[in-house]
Amino acid sequence: MTMAGMLHALFDKACTGPLWLTARVTLMAAPLLLVLGVVIGYYLSRPRARLGGFLDFLVSLPLVLPPIATGFGLLMILGRQGLIGKPLGTWLGVEMIFSFWGVLVASIVAGLPLMIKPVQASVRGEVLRLMETSAVLGKSETVTFFRVVLPCIKKSVLAGLFLALGRSMGEVGVTLMLGGNILGRTNTVSLEIYNAVFSGEFERAAALSVLLGAIALGILSVLRRLASSAV
Repeated sequence: MTMAGMLHALFDKACTGPLWLTARVTLMAAPLLLVLGVVIGYYLSRPRARLGGFLDFLVSLPLVLPPIATGFGLLMILGRQGLIGKPLGTWLGVEMIFSFWGVLVASIVAGLPLMIKPVQASVRGEVLRLMETSAVLGKSETVTFFRVVLPCIKKSVLAGLFLALGRSMGEVGVTLMLGGNILGRTNTVSLEIYNAVFSGEFERAAALSVLLGAIALGILSVLRRLASSAV
């Protein structure tokens, strides 16, 4: 195994396909994670949020359940005969399982808890007092959210987004159940590492692993900068 061999493997079609798929999924998942994470995290931070406990339980499940079990549950819901999958297929002609959309859902489900929790934790103390002050001054909840809450928690939002994207790119279990690891269609970078090891192509596995490791180091570097600037 040499550096030249790893570089050659990285630019091989067997690698470029999964890299392109992972990039597409990440680009589409990022804005969805950002919006859903901020909205749900803010909602759960409110002390009197209706169904807050149940929603918090749902978004926390992927953190404690084995990914393969989470993926199986989603497979039952989003499959052709599932509660959501059946009407999607019948009315809209959308097949979630073993498709790009299944991989996207897996990416969002895996990363969303890590986006929500920092937001939820940051809306407390001084932020709550500023929200109360804004309400006393007659500002609407929408104005308070955009002009008071978001500026105060922006670093937590960025930290949560980087964590969520890092977790999404490394996801295997949920993606395997929903995407199916179909070569050329739903095999992400993480799944391709498994495929390469299974077929004995260790240079390809090493090249993709090093690439994911470099991305992880970049994310950790950004998180350290955010943490140090918050002090």
